[in-house]
Amino acid sequence: MIALIGIDVDGTLVGSSGQVPDVIWQLAAEARAAGIHLALCSGRPAFGLAADYARHLDDDGWHIFQNGASVVNLATHESRSTPLPEGSVRGLISHARETGQVLELYGDDDYVVESEAPWASEHAELLGLPFKPRPYETLSPPLVRAQWLLSPEDAKRVVVPAGLEMADSSSPLMRDVRFVGLTRQGVSKGSAMREIAAAYRVDMRDVMYVGDSGNDLSALRVVGHPIAMGNAEPEVIKAAQRTVGRVDEAGLADALRIAISSR
Repeated sequence: MIALIGIDVDGTLVGSSGQVPDVIWQLAAEARAAGIHLALCSGRPAFGLAADYARHLDDDGWHIFQNGASVVNLATHESRSTPLPEGSVRGLISHARETGQVLELYGDDDYVVESEAPWASEHAELLGLPFKPRPYETLSPPLVRAQWLLSPEDAKRVVVPAGLEMADSSSPLMRDVRFVGLTRQGVSKGSAMREIAAAYRVDMRDVMYVGDSGNDLSALRVVGHPIAMGNAEPEVIKAAQRTVGRVDEAGLADALRIAISSR
């Protein structure tokens, strides 16, 4: 019997239209009424549009942001977030300034980007945030995640600094960009799903996770019901028990129906 569902955003909840189909919200309400906890599980930060999606799914529960680095209860404002090592952050900033590549740094409730490149402004719009480039040093600690916006070719060449964990993802709204997120080593969507399940006293065998990208693999591998979207990357489909429809066909609705029918 499924008691908790982790739901990715880009490529799972949100497709190329940038909108969530009404049927998803309707089924989410039915799932909650059936006693199922719903947790957003995104690489996006805990503010902007991602926070709105989380509140719509469950405005009184735990949600996962920043690839697991931010675990936040939006109702109580309780946070179980994990900061990046300071030395790693300094190294990332130096590399960004030397190469001109787009680097974003995130806290629980704010983020900073220095670059004025088109990708940086496009991503701010995708997040539902104003685009205001400013020095990295203006972001108040703790910093929980760093993210590179890279071409697919450059993403393959990323060297992960010691002490950090990498999660590579994409968005149907920015098809030419790979989002390479960096969190403290051991922090991932999978570790965060375990933490939320423990908070709800739910056995991992009774947890469903629905995703499409590489940053979803850690979660898919620890839950009892791993589900891949029809548009998922090949390694994600391989890690899943079953595959539902594509995001632009509201494939998440199929997964929600499976969960509801289990009750």
